[in-house]
Amino acid sequence: MNIDILLGLQWGDEGKGKIVDALTPDYDIVARFQGGPNAGHTIEFNGVKHVLHLIPSGIFHDGKINIIGNGLVIDPVVFRHEVESLSLDIGVVRERLLISLKAHLILPTHKLLDAAQEASLGESKIGSTLRGIGPAYTDKAARSGVRVGDLFRKDFREIYRARVEGHLRMLAGFGLSNDLKELEEEWFGAVEYLRQFRTVNADYHIDMSLREGRRVLAEGAQGTMLDIDFGTYPFVTSSNTVAAGACTGLGIAPARTGEVFGIFKAYCTRVGSGPFPTELDDADGQMMRERGNEFGSTTGRPRRCGWLDLPALKYAIMVNGVTRLFMMKADVLSGFSEIKVCRSYTVGGMEVTELPYCLNDIEEINYRSMPGWQGDIRGCRKWEELPPELRDYIEYVEKETGVPVTIVSVGPDRSATVYRQ
Repeated sequence: MNIDILLGLQWGDEGKGKIVDALTPDYDIVARFQGGPNAGHTIEFNGVKHVLHLIPSGIFHDGKINIIGNGLVIDPVVFRHEVESLSLDIGVVRERLLISLKAHLILPTHKLLDAAQEASLGESKIGSTLRGIGPAYTDKAARSGVRVGDLFRKDFREIYRARVEGHLRMLAGFGLSNDLKELEEEWFGAVEYLRQFRTVNADYHIDMSLREGRRVLAEGAQGTMLDIDFGTYPFVTSSNTVAAGACTGLGIAPARTGEVFGIFKAYCTRVGSGPFPTELDDADGQMMRERGNEFGSTTGRPRRCGWLDLPALKYAIMVNGVTRLFMMKADVLSGFSEIKVCRSYTVGGMEVTELPYCLNDIEEINYRSMPGWQGDIRGCRKWEELPPELRDYIEYVEKETGVPVTIVSVGPDRSATVYRQ
């Protein structure tokens, strides 16, 4: 058996949680491979909305194992709040959830460093969620991180204190002094809570599961355009959000990967700073924001909205090796008389379809206009029930990308989904 990978193809917030939840019945294991509490995967069913930050989106399905992989950074405080907010008994969560011993921990001082570093950037802010993710990944790369496995070592307190003392010296360099007593009290309480959950060498566990014929789905967070290497650097996250990140974030050999499911919205959104070629600062953009409820599920910040960007989408398909496309939030565009799609850019006076090294070099966006569709499509469940204008829009995307669109989401509930062969 090979592991299938599901990830976002834009700047995150594409709707990965809903689709993972919908696909989970076809899998035995759902494994998150990167990111941290900056992610917000929303799942809605039976009229109730659930937002997950660290826990994989298959957690609501009986008999399924969910793994927090080594590629994540875990804030024990966020983890505790998340478990306690679930509409599930804690015993059920313990039964369904495994945590990699090699996942890194976010310390209280990581969040202080995140805020201090972001503030020091002035007008050049990255748009950090201030959850401590960047500093935690920095420590990981610097070989000074604290991992889940360290929680079970006799010298854990000494390891923790050594790291924190180093952070405090860095904070002093920013001219800051902090009283950690209250933060540490909550953090250590959450650490004891986290110790109650099952931990594993996730790489061995997944390998054995595949050998035994179990089906595994790797769940990514954020989106391709936020990848530390391939995104709109430096306005990116601190991990590899692309398909290759599933290999390093779970301990999977490239030869063991199968299908790559790429999720994208029928339009584009972005939270935080950074270039956004098709951004709309007009009534159309505001309409997308309001109808799509485009506010960050983690931060609550309003999302920037714009038309679908085909060059960026095709780039994401290329670097991920996407085999199937899933279009989300098609219902949000209902009511627009005209739909626009970015087909190319003008850079240096020339029309190009490749992403330039610096997106700020784009001089003009070249759009294709298509007729919009009207009416409420949230009740559609079959391809034939979709408006012909929407079907034309989807088929245009398929023709341009060369990849089939096999799922179309027409509403937030797990049932509001059109499956297409």
